[in-house]
Amino acid sequence: MPTFRFSLPIPVRYSDLDAQGHVNHAKYFSFMEEARFKYIVAVGLWTDTIDFNAVGQILAEATCSYKRPVLIGQTVDVAVRTARLGHKSLDMEYRLTMEAVEVALGRTVQVAYDYAAHRSIPIPQAWREKIRAFEGGDL
Repeated sequence: MPTFRFSLPIPVRYSDLDAQGHVNHAKYFSFMEEARFKYIVAVGLWTDTIDFNAVGQILAEATCSYKRPVLIGQTVDVAVRTARLGHKSLDMEYRLTMEAVEVALGRTVQVAYDYAAHRSIPIPQAWREKIRAFEGGDL
């Protein structure tokens, strides 16, 4: 099983629910997005969180496999890690658990992006160094 060095607890709110009383499928992507934002800040890839153009990443792909329902009043722990560093893109993996029970698995592909030029760019060397230092391994 992969090692996750970062996680974020997210309490389930009433607005996260669907008509059946469990977390709506789309909310899992919001949970992953929030955890990804906190991870990127924790790793040091985005230091000016006021300037959204400074993040330098754009989402290219997102998937989620649902394992168990989550209900109101529960807290989902969203673990995040960088699984792969490519030339212009990186893969991030997510493990969503509730009291150590897996409720969903996710994956996103982030592309390094220059918002001023409106184009993808190679992943900056500084990002590579920070991610490798944080993840503690070869990517």
